[in-house]
Amino acid sequence: MAVLTLGTVAFDTIETPFGNSGKVVGGAASYIALAVSHFVRKQHLVSVIGEDFPQEFLSELSGRGACLNGLTRVEGGESFHWAGKYHDDMVGRDTLATDLNVLIGWEPKVCKSGNNADFVMLGNLDPAVQLAVLDQVASPKLVVLDTMNFWMDVAMDNLKKIIARVDVLTVNDEEARQLTGEHFLPKAARAIHAMGPKTVVIKKGEHGALMFQEGKVFFAPAFPLEQVIDPTGAGDTFAGGFVGYLAACQERSGEVTWEDMKQAVTVGSVMASFTCEAFGTQSLAALTQEQGEARWNEYKALTACGPIAWGQS
Repeated sequence: MAVLTLGTVAFDTIETPFGNSGKVVGGAASYIALAVSHFVRKQHLVSVIGEDFPQEFLSELSGRGACLNGLTRVEGGESFHWAGKYHDDMVGRDTLATDLNVLIGWEPKVCKSGNNADFVMLGNLDPAVQLAVLDQVASPKLVVLDTMNFWMDVAMDNLKKIIARVDVLTVNDEEARQLTGEHFLPKAARAIHAMGPKTVVIKKGEHGALMFQEGKVFFAPAFPLEQVIDPTGAGDTFAGGFVGYLAACQERSGEVTWEDMKQAVTVGSVMASFTCEAFGTQSLAALTQEQGEARWNEYKALTACGPIAWGQS
């Protein structure tokens, strides 16, 4: 079972009330690919980097089974770089710099083996690039799309085109409202269903995530952390854990059920919690199976309830 991941492989410079990261590896595809690798080994990465990007991180991905034939390195070019400063609540943030660099003019090329990917994870990028990649994949079983409000402001036509072609859309609550004009999230989800996706996942940060599918609704809380060091990439990690787990389900049983998707949302929430514990990708890259299983058991205990007796005694 192969997953094709599209997104940025980049540098971030993060400032939070708890410290500064310096220039660290980031980018949507970096987080997604690491999260996916905890569940399936076969993965194809589609992205672009500059000559300045460290080989060590690419070797890390290769060692986890990622095929990098779809990763373009531009000789003499500089990798995409984002810099931001978080507010005291660790939710709001200000963008200090967005250096597109090698993303300018990049035309994505899916390698031959990636053309037959079973699952496609379209990380946050220009919808025109997402469309170009999806056009190169023969017949995926499941396509997941992540996007952001910026593309709703500047590329709504292409965004609606790609939304119409995917199975799952993941957005945060603010983006869901902007995309649909609906304030209440169940109504926003119905409006998104009408655009094409059968499943809608609405992320609410520290307040968890909601999933809507054909009249069914599921809610999963976020894992409560004692301290958040850097939430950058948490949403990408969520998406990677979500699609990676579903690909593993497909590999085991030959199908993906509603119960599998519910479990995938909880897996995404647990995976995202690790990303928040350190700057950049370092916590996710260092994560072991034992640590993941231990936190999953903690999460399960936090969300489990026994039967109750209704009515007066």
